[in-house]
Amino acid sequence: MKSADVTALRRDLAGQVLLPDDAGYDGLRTVWNAMVDRRPAVIVRCASASAVATAIRFARAHGLEIGVRCGGHSVAGMSVPDGGLMLDLTPMAAVRVDPERRRAWAQGGALLGAVDRATQPFGLATTAGNVSHTGVGGLTLGGGMGWLARRHGLTCDNVVSFELVTADGERVRATDSDNSDLFWGLRGGGGNFGVVTDFEFRLHHVGTAALVADLYYPAQDAATAMRAWRDLIPYAPRRATLTAWAGTAGPWPFLPSELHHRSVVSVGLVWVGDPDEGREQVTALRAATPAAAEWIRELSYLELQTMDDDREGHHQRRYWKGHYLRALDDAAIDAFVARGAPAGTDEPALLPAASLQAYGGAIADVADDDTAFAHRGALVEFVASAAWTDPAEDEIRMANARSFGAAIEPFASGAYVNALADEGEQGVRRAYGAAKLARLGVIKHRYDPNNVFHLNHNIPPITGG
Repeated sequence: MKSADVTALRRDLAGQVLLPDDAGYDGLRTVWNAMVDRRPAVIVRCASASAVATAIRFARAHGLEIGVRCGGHSVAGMSVPDGGLMLDLTPMAAVRVDPERRRAWAQGGALLGAVDRATQPFGLATTAGNVSHTGVGGLTLGGGMGWLARRHGLTCDNVVSFELVTADGERVRATDSDNSDLFWGLRGGGGNFGVVTDFEFRLHHVGTAALVADLYYPAQDAATAMRAWRDLIPYAPRRATLTAWAGTAGPWPFLPSELHHRSVVSVGLVWVGDPDEGREQVTALRAATPAAAEWIRELSYLELQTMDDDREGHHQRRYWKGHYLRALDDAAIDAFVARGAPAGTDEPALLPAASLQAYGGAIADVADDDTAFAHRGALVEFVASAAWTDPAEDEIRMANARSFGAAIEPFASGAYVNALADEGEQGVRRAYGAAKLARLGVIKHRYDPNNVFHLNHNIPPITGG
């Protein structure tokens, strides 16, 4: 790549072009997972769809791999191409709301928090993830689980239209009636088909209040509570998302001191709506066995959507493993409580934490063939997540997360594409299944036959009918 070529790109592009020696370059290549330390040959900050098209054509003309950044939350750091072109969408972060029509339009670089802040003054929202600095694009294109999903469907179920720039630099609109094959594929198929520059979302009136309840148990006493929690999932109201967590307790003021720095398990729920109605559901959680501690708090919806932001910040090294489970039998609960540790282990500090989040409700109302997203019959989603700061712990942290994932895998029915890390082709097959993967491959061939967009959980192009 010659300096004259970069000069021409800067002249032709509505945006900013940064090379490795330019001020701001290092900040822009830094993403959520602090383990990712790659150096793109050029970073292009795009301010419009036409700039995205110009950047794509430039990358292809110069043989540069393309990584697409929005929130940068891919645990594998796929938005940062080593020696390639990072297409940075963060300047395209505007959100527009029509409260009468209950619609929101978010540009491709918008974060989830921007959508929530724009819609909540009207008591409106659409399903979004649980960390507000996540990118709208990555979440939506992979499916999009959140606290509203059991009531209003996944994020991808609430998309009305996409505006996309293809591998040829062409601008395409996808809806249920226009380019319907692409519309199907974008709802769960990831970033395989182009760069989405605009999303149109359906909004719902959800109010502004929420309740979060967590009941804590020593790990050795948790099985009874977890089994009762599991048995409540099929009967929980759609406003409730049942949650469970296994991890190492901090010196939290609501916990007895003897549980600090020990393995604990919590069962609970997130309720969006009148907190008093949510408290009625907490009574059912309490019925199984007394908890060692409870942490119940009323929040605004915006507080709910940001409550994990600090814990999930951009300064830690990260690794995770994820599964879907269609059932949660007693053996699976025992494996969850044990956190993948060898029998008799009494030192939890280096073990990963893990969560279970209930599915069902409106997620399962959508027919499996209606979108690329698979596993609508899942009972829960499991994610084992390791986070640390010392590079010397990399191998043990990742090994322990793999061990936890392996302990749960015998009970699993598949994987969520947004929870994949380094599983490669096997992980993609688990995310979609053979039939959907074949259909997605045909769509990929139509819109990206040369697999230009392959820095993702990749779906190779295939020819077909």
